[in-house]
Amino acid sequence: MTIHACYQQLGGDFAAVETRLRSVSLITKFIARFLDDGSFSRLCRAMDNGQREEAFRAAHTLKGVCANLGFDRLSASAGQLAELLRGEGNDIPEDAVPILDTVKRDYALTVNAIRAYLDANSQA
Repeated sequence: MTIHACYQQLGGDFAAVETRLRSVSLITKFIARFLDDGSFSRLCRAMDNGQREEAFRAAHTLKGVCANLGFDRLSASAGQLAELLRGEGNDIPEDAVPILDTVKRDYALTVNAIRAYLDANSQA
C-alpha cells in the first residue's frame, strides 16, 4: 500500500499534509505516532463516565491532531462532537452518542488504514 492509498482509504488529504511535512518518511513517522495518541481512548472513557468537560478536551485534541495529519474524515467527526460538547452544563447531550459512534467508526477506519500502510511498508 502506498501512502497515497492510505490517505485515500482513511479519507484524508495527503497533498495538504505533504506541504507541511515535506517528506513521506516524516509523514510516516507522525502517522505511526498517531497510533499511540491517547486522545481517542480519553474521549471514550470520558463519554462513558459522563465527564463532559474532559470529553470536550479529548475530542478537541483529537480533532486538532487529525487536522494536522490531514485525517479529514476523523477530524470532521471529532470536531462535530467537540462543538456539541463545548456548551454549558455537566451532562453529556443525548445527541452526542450517535456522533461518538461516527467518531469510533472513523477512528477504526483511520487506524486500520495506517496499520495496513505500515505493515505493507515494514517489509521494504
